[in-house]
Amino acid sequence: MFRFSLLTRTKSAAIVVLVLTLGCGPFAAAAVNDDAAKTDVTKPGEPVDPKAIRTYASAVDWEKHRDYDAAIHDYLKAYKQDGNRCWQCLHRGYVLAMKLDAYKDAIEFAREWISIADSDAERANAHLRLAMALQTDGVRNKRQQSIQESSGEFKAALELNPKAAVAHYSYGITLARLNQDDAARAEFNAFLDQDREHPNLHPRAERYVERIELARAKMAPPFSLTTLDGRRISMDGLAGKVVLIDFWATWCGPCREALPHIRNIAKRFDDQPFVVLSISLDGDDAKWKGFVEKNGMTWAQFRDGGFGGRLARAFDVTAIPATFTIDADGVLEDQHVGDANIEGKLKKLIARAVEVANRPPAPIATGEVPDSTN
Repeated sequence: MFRFSLLTRTKSAAIVVLVLTLGCGPFAAAAVNDDAAKTDVTKPGEPVDPKAIRTYASAVDWEKHRDYDAAIHDYLKAYKQDGNRCWQCLHRGYVLAMKLDAYKDAIEFAREWISIADSDAERANAHLRLAMALQTDGVRNKRQQSIQESSGEFKAALELNPKAAVAHYSYGITLARLNQDDAARAEFNAFLDQDREHPNLHPRAERYVERIELARAKMAPPFSLTTLDGRRISMDGLAGKVVLIDFWATWCGPCREALPHIRNIAKRFDDQPFVVLSISLDGDDAKWKGFVEKNGMTWAQFRDGGFGGRLARAFDVTAIPATFTIDADGVLEDQHVGDANIEGKLKKLIARAVEVANRPPAPIATGEVPDSTN
């Protein structure tokens, strides 16, 4: 299995590895003299204290070389060295912490941002960031207390900025997970009424309004794309179908070994409510297209371009092959192509999808209608 690794700073050995493999790190960053560091500071919100400037430069260097834990540490250190004024430190640190699933750090960055925000718009933005960090921590780590706390932060953000449409959507998810279903539906409807910037989320919000229990499920992230053969596909547009998503690349040996299995699955369930979507992490477009054609990969194909691609990030893909099954409701389940039981699992999911599709609509309950002729 091929992996995309994030070097960490949690142990001293990790620092040694970084220096040996990249030839730079905190030692290189420390060599930046005051004049050079000051010259680099050009953006509003960056530090002005000389020590903070050096630490900030070190954080940028760590980030450049993908040691995100070290960068997070130095962004927070630079913020404090700068007298709690460097909001660029908070911004960059928060983004990295969320990327690294370091929610405790993200929560700390967001709380600091609230403390220095100097306008309602900034305070609303900071409360929203804190709410998202708390919600994500609660969902991924099953911490109900974090989900509960996120509710207050979403509320604070919306009180300061009621027109923050996407906040209504996220607040709806928190309320659904707190079993406040009517309030959750109201937030999803508010999002649908106000939003003009996130059309990909509208079908998902509409489904949540209709079936609020889905807002409590582990749903596949919403996305839309155009396949190699020109078809437009969206996650919520595939509702009612079972989906198998396969992240792969031409340069990945295990992916090539798994290809015949993927081909057999696509062929076996071709006439069923089932879709196979292969997402390539190849950087070379021509090589990818040539490989697809040569190997008769006739099912849906899309190139995401690498581990930093939007779909790879959305599905948290850090190693390939990575394969996911998604049921007819859009609920996500991790799988592995080499799993001998995967076809049996798909068969059960597809049978359930067919059963639901063929189920007659529930009768509408009505009372007796008086005979008006009497």
